Amino acid sequence: MSKDSNKMSGFLDEVESHARLRTVALIIIAFAVVLFLLVQARFLLISLAVAIILFSLTSDVIRLIARQRIGRLGVPNWLASVAALLLISTALLLLSSILLAQLNTVLSTTLSYAERAPSAVASLFAWMGEDVERAVLNSLNSVELSSYVRTVAGQAGNLMQGTVLVILFVGFLFAERIWFSTKMSNFFGDEAQAERANKIITSIIHRVNYYLLVKTAVSVITGVMVYAVASFFGIELALSLGILTFILNYIPNIGSIVATGMVALVGFVETGEPTSTALLFLITGLIQFVNGNVIDPLLMGRALRLSSFGIILSLAFWGAVWGVPGMFLSVPIMVMMLVICSHVPGLRKVAVLLSREGLPEDERELDRFNDEIEDRKAL
Repeated sequence: MSKDSNKMSGFLDEVESHARLRTVALIIIAFAVVLFLLVQARFLLISLAVAIILFSLTSDVIRLIARQRIGRLGVPNWLASVAALLLISTALLLLSSILLAQLNTVLSTTLSYAERAPSAVASLFAWMGEDVERAVLNSLNSVELSSYVRTVAGQAGNLMQGTVLVILFVGFLFAERIWFSTKMSNFFGDEAQAERANKIITSIIHRVNYYLLVKTAVSVITGVMVYAVASFFGIELALSLGILTFILNYIPNIGSIVATGMVALVGFVETGEPTSTALLFLITGLIQFVNGNVIDPLLMGRALRLSSFGIILSLAFWGAVWGVPGMFLSVPIMVMMLVICSHVPGLRKVAVLLSREGLPEDERELDRFNDEIEDRKAL
């Protein structure tokens, strides 16, 4: 009997081990398939992600328009949605045109500075000796700057196509929003589960919206300050640098570093004066440090309790999968993952790792947060 039981126990252990191996293999295969689809369909998925964010940002605007009354007549929901879609379309097309114009200005100016940029940068290493300066100059001269500029210009040309696709996606989302609550109820088949799912979605939308609003305000302030400093130093591309600083500040951590280095490099190429360039670099770096490490966290408060290391990992992953657009979307995607994992029991530990203090949102906090949102809507 003991031998049979030992054989049976060993057989069960072997079956369980094989089941675990199959589960791990299936997870790896599923991750590889999802990763492949994310890369292959990135243009559509990036446009859809941007459309969802814009839709969530304007949902409150639609409700505000729908509450307006003209005499005894109210504004129909469909008319409010059409008005919001027209506003979004106009704003997106205008912003895309401005961005493309500024990128063309920077790229054309970069090509005009391409010949003297290597010698200007190499002169920064003159204090290390002529051999080092000559080696740096030879290295920079071997870089095909014009090919990189053409690549960036080609990618920028897709911006207008993406803008049109985003507008189409937003239009379809507006058309579907009327039936969203009904679909959720029918999908779960339980009013309590549907209400809980709606609360989770509302929490994601408002946290992402709050992050974007605060980030936009801080980025605008930073861009204006950089423009003022660059103008004071007589930089020809001051306006373009201010606009690009505003855009790059949406990329967490890395964006501010790239923007600061870009301002200093353009300043040195234009002026060729190490002292003024160093002063420009220090002032711009101080602006980025104060706005990014003091004002930004102060305004964010407890609304976004994200792990700094998690943000870096999210930035690296989505940057590798979707390129520069993925870097812009890395934090909103991480906010969504944090909220969802906080309320799925099996993924609660993932939320602990993604949160800053290891204290993700619980059910009571979710209810309190939604109550505050409902109170604000009622005002």
